[in-house]
Amino acid sequence: MNLTKKRWIYLVLCCLINLCLGSIYAWSVFATPMAEHLTKFAHHTLTTGDLAIVYTIANAVGPITMISGGFFNDKFGPKAVIFTGGLMFGLGLIASGFVHSVGMLVLTYGIISGLGLGMAYGSTISTAVKFFQDKRGLIGGITTGIYGLSSVILPPVVTAIVAATDVTMAFKIIGIVFLVIVCGSALFLKPCPNDFVPEGWTPPVNVKSSAHDKNWKEMLKTPIFYIMILTLTCGAFSGMMIISQASGVAMNMIGMVPASAALAVSVLALFNVLGRIAAGFISDRIGRINTLAGALVLSMFGLGALYLCHQGTVALFYLGIAVVGICFGSFMGVFPGFTVDRFGAKNNSVNYGIMFIGFALAGYFGPSVMRSIFAADGAYQRAFLIALVFDIAGIILTFLYRVVLNKTEGGNH
Repeated sequence: MNLTKKRWIYLVLCCLINLCLGSIYAWSVFATPMAEHLTKFAHHTLTTGDLAIVYTIANAVGPITMISGGFFNDKFGPKAVIFTGGLMFGLGLIASGFVHSVGMLVLTYGIISGLGLGMAYGSTISTAVKFFQDKRGLIGGITTGIYGLSSVILPPVVTAIVAATDVTMAFKIIGIVFLVIVCGSALFLKPCPNDFVPEGWTPPVNVKSSAHDKNWKEMLKTPIFYIMILTLTCGAFSGMMIISQASGVAMNMIGMVPASAALAVSVLALFNVLGRIAAGFISDRIGRINTLAGALVLSMFGLGALYLCHQGTVALFYLGIAVVGICFGSFMGVFPGFTVDRFGAKNNSVNYGIMFIGFALAGYFGPSVMRSIFAADGAYQRAFLIALVFDIAGIILTFLYRVVLNKTEGGNH
């Protein structure tokens, strides 16, 4: 089987790995029963808010291993990198089933699993995108979309395991299954040859070689990098803010019961996935920066709908979270291909890992702003306005991107 056909097998393996890694988005399903479990060992009652630091750290440490693991992935290929990441991810989850304190959960889930996740996730996306030069946007959308799809599929599975056993057993079972799937799939992956060109596809003649194959040092010297990473932070801010508190917003602002709030979380996750795949596909046709600018404008309408929500406005709330989900997904789906377009495929694992810091910043500040404002106001409206400001800043950055690109590289984007 030639490489143009075999690459589809590698894509399926990368997607299978990402389906496991995306379980981090299902943290809220673990949080409530885990808070109850750890309360038995604490001197006071713990809430999901007390465990929020675990999720925050798991997201924050990812770029560390995305960058370091990306270096080894670009040099030696994905097999050893993803296998190591899968081992850490799975063992961290298994160990989380044995902890008796929040501090230990921070270590097992937040740090060990979080670092393993970053190492494997960065390599799967970079590997898949390298094999599909002809469909970078679509493949970036699919691989990140499958990662997001985990938050739709996994919650009912985890809930069923918790109901049948308990949350500690759920961590152990999920950890063992994911360890086997991720590490097993990694063994069949191969690195993409630097000279590989898909059959029947000719690289565009208007692509300037100067825009390609920059290492991380060269990338950091370009002004376009800083515009891109800030654009990513602005674009991901509203999505990360709302994803972290979607259930609470549904119950506190709309008056939904827990079951309906859980459905709202699934709707948000589903549109997040759809946004990743659709935007990746669209960006192959109309350009990455045009797609991102459109997503930011659309996000403003979604945030406006959420700002107008109050008790009982269920339809408006669903409209708002669906639109915000699509727009957040758009950024996550487009940026892998966008990074390759600008800085080349050769060093993309490291380069995208550094670019992903923009997402990590949104993952830290978005939820923090949401929590702080609700604690101060007892309402979320002011947080939606702040997110709107980030969208406007993002739109300005897309114009700045075009200006800088025209000056530095003759307008090729």
